[in-house]
This record gives sequence, C-alpha cells and structure tokens, in this order.
Amino acid sequence: MKTSEKADPQIKKRAKEIIEILSAKYPDPQCALTHLDPWQLMVATILSAQCTDKRVNMVTPGLFKEFNGIKAFADADQEALEKAIHSTGFYHNKARNIIACARALLERHAGVIPQTLAALTELPGVGRKTASVVLGTGFGKAEGIVVDTHVTRLAQRMGLSLHTDAEKIEQDLMKVVAKKHWINFSHFLIMHGRERCAARRADCGNCELQIICPKRI
Repeated sequence: MKTSEKADPQIKKRAKEIIEILSAKYPDPQCALTHLDPWQLMVATILSAQCTDKRVNMVTPGLFKEFNGIKAFADADQEALEKAIHSTGFYHNKARNIIACARALLERHAGVIPQTLAALTELPGVGRKTASVVLGTGFGKAEGIVVDTHVTRLAQRMGLSLHTDAEKIEQDLMKVVAKKHWINFSHFLIMHGRERCAARRADCGNCELQIICPKRI
C-alpha cells in the first residue's frame, strides 16, 4: 500500500499527541477478540465482520471446543458450522469462508499460518483487515493499520482522514503514525471509541482527547 505522499505536519503532530495521551490511558492495549493462537484469532476476526466483538467472544469458546484446530474446521460440515456461528450473522458466507480457509492452509501451507500480508490475503475470506489483525496481534508484525468501525469514526472525528473507505483511511493513518505504533494505534482508537467516543453519544465532557480534538477546539 502506497504511503509516499507527504503528510500534513499538523495532522502528524495530532496523531503523535493522540498516541501519547492514549498510551498513558491504556498502557497495555489488547485485542478485544478472545483467542489462544493465530488461527483462533483469524476465525474470530472473520466472524467479527458486521458483528460486535462481544457477540463473537460469546460464540468462540463453544465453537473452538466443538471444532478444535485447523483440520477440524477443514473437515467441518458446513451446516454444523453455520449452526455454531449463527448468531454472528452472515453465517452462510462466514462458514463457507472459514472451511475454505482451513483447507487452503492445509493444502498450501501444511497447516501453518503464513506471516506475510500477500500470502494471508490469498486465503479465502481473509481481506487486508483480517490479515493485519493476524499479523499484528498474532505475530507482532506491523504490516498495516487495522481499520474497523471505531477506527474509522475516530480517524474522521480527530481529523486524521476525510475518507470513508477503509483502505484510504488506512493510507492516511500510515502517513501520520510511526510504524512502531501501527499495531497499538488501532487498539487505542478501538478502546477509546468504546469507552468515550461512541457513535451515537460521545462522552466529550470526560474525553482525554478533548484538548486536541478538532470537534472541540
């Protein structure tokens, strides 16, 4: 993804200030999706599309007990898997993609999850966002910035991007956020979005970012 265009110094400064403030507030940011290994993280991330992390975390304990490991998912009956993930929505496509992804991992990578963005995004059901989550949270590799609904909302409200398309927002963020912060930056915005800057009712009065927020200045 191209990020060669020069960043606005003021926006870059604001991004740095956001990191300083939120890193103090969240000294140990963690992915909200409960998982034990990169495969479980990948499945949980696929399930999180058009679904809350809270709902996914309610589904995955039983799911991973019923289907234990990549091979179990590769051999899964689609209807049985659909039933297990039904409450996450779009269960037909999600079940089909998860089974196909598991089979592709066994066939192409001997059941080992690859650690490059290119290889991950070639897997069924794995887009750039899912690949970045797996690389960042699962392997500690910063290949991009995860852009979900919270990151989209905060990036726009904090004046870091004017775009609505996730990939364009990511491009904007990668220009103003130092690569060493890419993984945590998403966690910061997601956590802050849940606690303070909700979509319908932002808690601006208690917001730690109000002193630098364009909406409040």
